Amino acid sequence: MEPVLMQTSIPTNVATLFTRGKVRDIYDLGRMLLIITTDRISAFDVILLNGIPGKGKVLTAMSVFWFDYVKDIIANHLVTADFAELIRLYPSLEPYADQLEGRFMLVKKADRIDVECIVRGHITGSGWGNYKKDGTICGLTLPEGLLESQKLPENLFTPSTKAESGHDENVSFDAVVDMIGMERASEIRGLSLAVYEKARLYAEKKNIIIADTKFEFGRVDGKTIMIDEILSPDSSRFWPKAEFKPGRSQTSLDKQYVRDYLNGLDWDKTSPAPELPDDVVDMTAKKYQQALRMLIG
Repeated sequence: MEPVLMQTSIPTNVATLFTRGKVRDIYDLGRMLLIITTDRISAFDVILLNGIPGKGKVLTAMSVFWFDYVKDIIANHLVTADFAELIRLYPSLEPYADQLEGRFMLVKKADRIDVECIVRGHITGSGWGNYKKDGTICGLTLPEGLLESQKLPENLFTPSTKAESGHDENVSFDAVVDMIGMERASEIRGLSLAVYEKARLYAEKKNIIIADTKFEFGRVDGKTIMIDEILSPDSSRFWPKAEFKPGRSQTSLDKQYVRDYLNGLDWDKTSPAPELPDDVVDMTAKKYQQALRMLIG
């Protein structure tokens, strides 16, 4: 198994570190940003002590694939993920191939829209918990008698705030309208639902159910585009179609496997996080790789 990249180390005379997120290290290259996806993994908004080997490469490959697949619906921030092209544009980055190859995206700078655009096609996770309490998800009333993991009568847009630290908070569509206006709120809702539906139909042909996912958007030259990552095992729930059965939790090919392990511990979901045992790390890596193989080949 390949070594784990927990943090990049590109010197300041080559690129300026813009920010370290839960998973990504982002460098400012002037006109563009360099996003490097590490093997860090977070759960419950806490970065775990050990990473998942090869995870950053899986997330990058998936994002590159999906950005291209849905480009007829919406443009995105990706300029290139080809190392040779990156070095042609920025020769000083060539010595850092071990940190870059297979896990970087050179992207346009965008003004981020501070909304997590969550789309749910099945009732699971926090949505299932809320439904059991009062029959709603993010203020949307659902029919009675739904089963855990069941496909929803229609796909739901259930946004949340984009928190710089701590936990994101679910909000109503009306709250999004108050934040960014009706025109922009309606636009990102429509785009989120359209991208999810196209991806969902593709994935089912590859024997994977995309139960839910999240998107992020930004603005470049007056136009809304997709940014960050898209439809990865970090941002989505992937279920093997052959094993799907409503009325219970599902086998996952995503980060839920780690969440389930952590939920079985006596941990209050605040930092510092417990260390993952080797068998959980290995199985998580295998699940991410399996999702990549099934969806993309």
